Amino acid sequence: MPAVGLGLWKISRATCADVVYEAIKVGYRLFDGASDYGNEKEAGEGVRRAIKDGIVKREDIFITSKLWNTAHAHDHVRELAKKQLADWGLDYFDLFLVHFPISLAYVDPSHRYPAEWFGDDGKVHLQDTPLHETWRAMEELVDEGMVKNIGLSNAQGSLLIDVLRYARIPPQVLQVEIHPYLTQEPLVKLAQLHGIAVTAYSSFGPASYIELSMDQGAASLFENDVVTSIAKAQSKTQGQILLAWALARNLAVIPKSTTVTRLVENFEAANVQLTAEEVKRISDLNLNLRLNNPVDIDPRLGIFA
Repeated sequence: MPAVGLGLWKISRATCADVVYEAIKVGYRLFDGASDYGNEKEAGEGVRRAIKDGIVKREDIFITSKLWNTAHAHDHVRELAKKQLADWGLDYFDLFLVHFPISLAYVDPSHRYPAEWFGDDGKVHLQDTPLHETWRAMEELVDEGMVKNIGLSNAQGSLLIDVLRYARIPPQVLQVEIHPYLTQEPLVKLAQLHGIAVTAYSSFGPASYIELSMDQGAASLFENDVVTSIAKAQSKTQGQILLAWALARNLAVIPKSTTVTRLVENFEAANVQLTAEEVKRISDLNLNLRLNNPVDIDPRLGIFA
């Protein structure tokens, strides 16, 4: 799995195909999607265009997608994975993740897609599907060749250990929110101890959530004195420093961008070398500030409690 990828969250359907195509031209090979993003068809169009133009081959691209919460029951896992592959126009995903360790009532894709968090009545409806049932179905996707690797997203240490107790195919990747205000050192250490690669999302912290108008009372990392001073010393942008900090911790990153200039800037963060002292200064900014928390949707969804 490449270390620097493009996150497809909140990239509009109108621009997604072009953004993916341009990203491939820049050099991106990792693309992180999900059924809930609603743009997988368009992302697939961008990939197919790049393949048709001879820029890449399918095997050069590492494509991640995620199983949404309404499809955790055994038979629904394969059903949704098959639909998502068809939307992308692919025969397999390189990585398929359980999006959240939360099981919601099933929503038929023909009724509403993406299913999102709420039922037709605007309320959250839970479903009693244990994760071990979902994981068994995820393993069967590997057996069938529909996916090459499986993993978890938004899972904490106790759940990770639980899955490892019964997994025939252990998680290969853990994708979680990580930025200097939420450094998650113990979780990263645990995952890496078990040979599980870690992907960080929301690398820019509060700036990643501007579109949602989420005010968590923390200043922008782009204006933080520590980040700004290191960027100035390195002659790099604040965004590149934030990504380089994660890469220095042996994390993969999937920042979102829709302009070629920013795509190039983010991609080149892999060439930024921070000193151990700079990494520590940035890590010391930790506030345990979580920006993506389902408990804000419904108090019963306190998976990070």
